[in-house]
Amino acid sequence: SFKYPRQERYVLKNVSLKIQAGEKLSIVGENGAGKTTFIKLLLRLYDVTEGKILLDGVDIRHYAYSDYLKLFSTVFQDFKIYAFTVYENIALAQTDKTSKEKLDEILEKGGLAEKISQLKNGGYTYMFREFAEYGVELSGGEQQKLALCRALCKDAPIVILDEPTAGLSPLAEHEIYSKFHEMVKNKTAIFISHRLTSSLFCDKIALFSDGRIIEYGAHQELMELNGSYAEIFKLQAKYYLDEGEVAL
Repeated sequence: SFKYPRQERYVLKNVSLKIQAGEKLSIVGENGAGKTTFIKLLLRLYDVTEGKILLDGVDIRHYAYSDYLKLFSTVFQDFKIYAFTVYENIALAQTDKTSKEKLDEILEKGGLAEKISQLKNGGYTYMFREFAEYGVELSGGEQQKLALCRALCKDAPIVILDEPTAGLSPLAEHEIYSKFHEMVKNKTAIFISHRLTSSLFCDKIALFSDGRIIEYGAHQELMELNGSYAEIFKLQAKYYLDEGEVAL
């Protein structure tokens, strides 16, 4: 359970689940349901108010913080693209230690290789024009892919995507999640979204509502349960089909 300092209301209450190594978990729910707070606790941006988070049976507060964070590659909804080169935006502090070949391979996996190859200086092209006259400004979807490439470059065993595709259409989100699911097939991955596109690729789904997990299981299990998850999924699927954007 968790409540923010000097607040009386619990943002998360009696949340309990186990994520196995290599498992893909989709966390879904409306805005304000507690999804991002759950991730902040997992990353130790805050410590829990009550209870414990265990990694291999050990309270995460007993690990060295810097070592613990090495386990995670995370892309938040409000990720930042910097006025560095494309390569530097991917590798960040590891730029000097990361080969051009590896960065090009990551761009290929992330679906940006063709776009970047068309730029005058390729991966050495600066983003934006603060420091370079010929800087480039990628589209929203391309910036999303660049942020995902950054997560891949870190190559951590646990990957977290916290609604980084919230500003995209359902079709573009579906494309990115499909590609990223293939990239992280040997890793533990947590996908967070208020849309249910990511749930189709995941082993387990946790439906959050008002700071609690109200339904948990595989997609087909929850559809057969015919509860809140099934209702939301059917409503979204109908909307996408009516709009002609994507068939789920």
